[in-house]
Amino acid sequence: MPSANILLTGAAFFALELPPNQSDIRRPINGPVAQRILHPHASEELVANPRYHFYSFHSAILPDDRAVSVYLPPQYLVDPTRRFPVFYLHDGQNLFDGTTSYIAGRTWKAQTTADALNQADSIEPIILVGVANTGLRRLAEYTPTRDFKMGGGEGRNYGRLLIEELKPFIDATYRTFVDPANTALGGSSLGGLITLHLGLEHPEVFGKLAVMSPSLWWDHRSILTAVANMKINSVPRIWLDMGTAEGARHVRDADQLYSLLIQRGWRSNIDVIYYRDQDAVHDEVAWSNRLGSVLRFLFPAI
Repeated sequence: MPSANILLTGAAFFALELPPNQSDIRRPINGPVAQRILHPHASEELVANPRYHFYSFHSAILPDDRAVSVYLPPQYLVDPTRRFPVFYLHDGQNLFDGTTSYIAGRTWKAQTTADALNQADSIEPIILVGVANTGLRRLAEYTPTRDFKMGGGEGRNYGRLLIEELKPFIDATYRTFVDPANTALGGSSLGGLITLHLGLEHPEVFGKLAVMSPSLWWDHRSILTAVANMKINSVPRIWLDMGTAEGARHVRDADQLYSLLIQRGWRSNIDVIYYRDQDAVHDEVAWSNRLGSVLRFLFPAI
């Protein structure tokens, strides 16, 4: 069956039939280009899985191409009329495959955890979208403000990539629910920092946030000042966590963030959960161990 080429002009999408011998390229006019390809380094298990899709994504906003991985729930292939919530996650190379992770063999085991919880009817079936970082530019793109010594501060443009380019592409390509109640954003470390910033700046897009081991120290803890002073129009559901072995100052900062959220209107265990993970350190193993709890809170079974 021919593949569909998705063209984007403003907010309008048009599906065009391509000859069977053409590659599956989704190219907006004067915008991003996403090409579905076989992952050159993925494990055989993932490559053989029809629910795992891999794209090379070229942005018109940021300079570096990046990998985007999509993992569909089993129900997606069974029911062609059903739509699904979407969970966008930073540092996508660490989510699914130990051959691509920052530390070889250490991943979040995101597909295994999501499938197990789905099968047990513990969560709502969801689409996982992993957005790989671009290496040297990770710090710049994952920081909302510029630090005098360390630089950074390109988080706004990274947010534009997610909101103006990637989300429209995912919504046009897959059967998704597009509203904020069904759109989550998550990450760890600097990924947790940019998740918090973008989620609070854009509650009209992201209604659920996974803020894991966030780097609240960035730019003299300026994110805490922003949370204390920003206008709160709506309250996205937030999972917040920190490992107690990540350092006393990081636990202190997370404690303060949680207190600020409560003061600003979040309700404990309803709108926000704060989990101190005893003896957990700052690594993929710890985040993998907590991912199931994150999914159960953000996407409870209906």
